[in-house]
Amino acid sequence: MRLTGGTAGDVPVDIPRIPAQEAAERELSKPMYHENDPNLLQRGLNAFWDWIGRLFDSASGVTPGGVVGLVAVVVVVLAVIGALWWRLGTPHRSPSGTGGDALFDDGPRTAAEHREAAARHAAAGQWNQAVQERMRAIVRSLEERALLDPRPGRTADEAAAEAGRSMPAHADGLRSAARAFDDVTYGGRTADEPAYRRVEQLDTAVERTRPTLEPAAVSTAFTEAPR
Repeated sequence: MRLTGGTAGDVPVDIPRIPAQEAAERELSKPMYHENDPNLLQRGLNAFWDWIGRLFDSASGVTPGGVVGLVAVVVVVLAVIGALWWRLGTPHRSPSGTGGDALFDDGPRTAAEHREAAARHAAAGQWNQAVQERMRAIVRSLEERALLDPRPGRTADEAAAEAGRSMPAHADGLRSAARAFDDVTYGGRTADEPAYRRVEQLDTAVERTRPTLEPAAVSTAFTEAPR
C-alpha cells in the first residue's frame, strides 16, 4: 500500500498490505460503526426467512402453476394434517412406560370393584376415569365368567374383539367402548356423561347376555363328544 505524504517533497510512504488490512479491520470493529446492526436474533431470523424464500423459489420452479400451485399444495397438506389431528387427538401416552396400551394398569381388582370406582368418578363428574373403570369392569366381568382368558397386557381393542365373537349382538358396542377407552387414555380426548352412560349401559347389557358358542367351538364339541 503506497501513501503520499504531505511534505514538500511528496515522498511516497509504503505500508505493507497485511498490517494495513489489520489496521482497517481494527478501525471497522469499533462500536461506532455497528450501532445500527441487527442483533443476533434478528440476524438468525433474517437468515431463516432467506432460506424459506429460497426454498419456495426452488419448489415453485418445479410445481405446476408456479407459486400459486405451491401454495395450493401447502394448503391441502395442512388441511389433511389438521383433519388427522382432529380425528386422532393429541398423542398422549403414559409416562411410566410400564403399562403400554394394556387395559389394566394396576393390581387385580374384581368387576364389582371397578364398577364402584366408576360410580365414584361419575358422581364427581370425572368422566374420563369413569369411562376407563367401566370398560375395565366389562372385561373383568367377562374374565370372571370364563368368557375371556385372563391375560396380562391385553388391550381394550383386543378384549372387545375377543368378546365380540362370543357376544355378536354386542360386538359393535364393545368396539365403541374400547375406542372411547383409548380416546380418553391415550388420545388426549375428554369424555362426557353421555359417553359414560353408553359404556355403563353396555356393561349392564353384557352382564345379562348369555354367550353364543363360536361355530368352531360347536364343531369341536360335537367331534369330541363320546359315542
